[in-house]
Amino acid sequence: MQEIELKFLVPELRLKGLMRQAKVKSSQVTQLAAHYYDTPDQQLAQAGIGLRIRQEGDAWVQTIKAGGDGIAARLEHNLTLNNEQVQAMLENNALMPDLTIYKDSLIAPALTDFKLKKLAKKLTRLYVTDVERTTRLLIEDTSDEVVNSIEMAYDYGEIIHGTDDTQRDAIQEVEFELIAGELDFLFTTAKTWCQRHKLCLSTVTKAERGGLLIKGQNYSSATAADLSILSINKKITMPAFLRALVHNCLLQILPNSSAIVASSKDDSHLLQLSIGIERLHTVLQAFDSFSDEIHPDWSAILQQTATLLADYRKLTHLSTHIEPMLQHHDAPIVDWTADIDAIKITPMTAISANDFQIMLLELIAFTMSNPSLEPQTDKLAINKLEKVLIKYYDKLLEAEQYLEDSHDDSNSELEEESIIKALHNLHAHLKNLCSISELVAPLYSKKKTKRWLKRAVKAQKALGQQLDMIDYQQYYQSKASSDSAALYAAGWLNAASIPIEKATEKHLDKFYDCSVFW
Repeated sequence: MQEIELKFLVPELRLKGLMRQAKVKSSQVTQLAAHYYDTPDQQLAQAGIGLRIRQEGDAWVQTIKAGGDGIAARLEHNLTLNNEQVQAMLENNALMPDLTIYKDSLIAPALTDFKLKKLAKKLTRLYVTDVERTTRLLIEDTSDEVVNSIEMAYDYGEIIHGTDDTQRDAIQEVEFELIAGELDFLFTTAKTWCQRHKLCLSTVTKAERGGLLIKGQNYSSATAADLSILSINKKITMPAFLRALVHNCLLQILPNSSAIVASSKDDSHLLQLSIGIERLHTVLQAFDSFSDEIHPDWSAILQQTATLLADYRKLTHLSTHIEPMLQHHDAPIVDWTADIDAIKITPMTAISANDFQIMLLELIAFTMSNPSLEPQTDKLAINKLEKVLIKYYDKLLEAEQYLEDSHDDSNSELEEESIIKALHNLHAHLKNLCSISELVAPLYSKKKTKRWLKRAVKAQKALGQQLDMIDYQQYYQSKASSDSAALYAAGWLNAASIPIEKATEKHLDKFYDCSVFW
């Protein structure tokens, strides 16, 4: 069976309002006590599998979950256990799941990397959850006699370490699971509740949170782009191709945004989220003609969010990375705390914003929608890609020409400003071209794309590093008006940028000399 659900974190200020909607006359309250199992080194968790035995009212149910077909979908297998046998095992502290039931089940493919008998011997109870679940059924009767049904479940409780009950993590989340009917009803309902109660999407399962508790961590590591899981081929249609690309971008965005709305201040989460947002923005801009279902607001929201994140990320990077590096080179201390605190919109507020969360829901719905229902479903993506690549390559060459023209400005001060602007313009176009090329590479010659991408990515990274040094130098130069200690850093960064500039020119020259792969 495939479970399709959306999970949200509930802001404390919105909890009372949400509870008024959750605790109606028809709602039910159930105590859920769950025991979660894995190997000591969490092999199941690493494979994206969760295994538990849970008391649900008077019944005990063994459940296993694994990755499903879509971002909001998971494979799920449930088996109601014999109560007397469970009680006997509990009395002997020997409650363990039975893995033999999965041998010929629909969940079997998710366990192909494991030998079930060997796995059963390694299993141990790592953690337990103690949750009060409030559920209500949301039903819509449609004119075509199809009944749309969703279970809304609000969970409140905690995760408890399996061998040390002093280690606990609070649970306060709401889930919407499609029971019957159309997928659109799930997303429409979730959007309504999201707007009303300012909910924030979370991809972190209870099993994952339990695993983090065992490791003594608050958040999972930042998620980078993974192009190896991008499933496309030369026969893929235009609408299906765009859905695959958006899906790949969301797999980078959602885990990092989930960590940030859960209060992570880790630079790596912010960096990878920013990269994911920029990739997605580029995809929607480059391939907007591949689907009739692209919402025009998505690109605007992504661009606005990226700008807000960039301002914060620059300052925090100055404080956590550049400043320690400068002090290592005997630079006087410059304190950026007040500057960071002065930023009104933090990453959490930017990502928690209703328009951003609603957009994420719409994008998930888009990736899970049927591409064959679109008018262009008979058109192959491969036939349109060269036109897109040429368009973005030509934009890059125009940006390079603009940079060369900027050097001809007679006013030295204006020339410097013009050159920096031209460099940023060139970097933006090169980054866009790299993102697009990495995504379409599986449809072209591996040898040609590998060589071209290697040079393109090196040039893009070198130019990005050069621009970062310029930006940091400007930050310190501006800071010097109120803190003279910043002058040393401004001068040092200016000198350090010279060899980086030369390296960038070298990488760009090699890139321009390389034949394109399309």
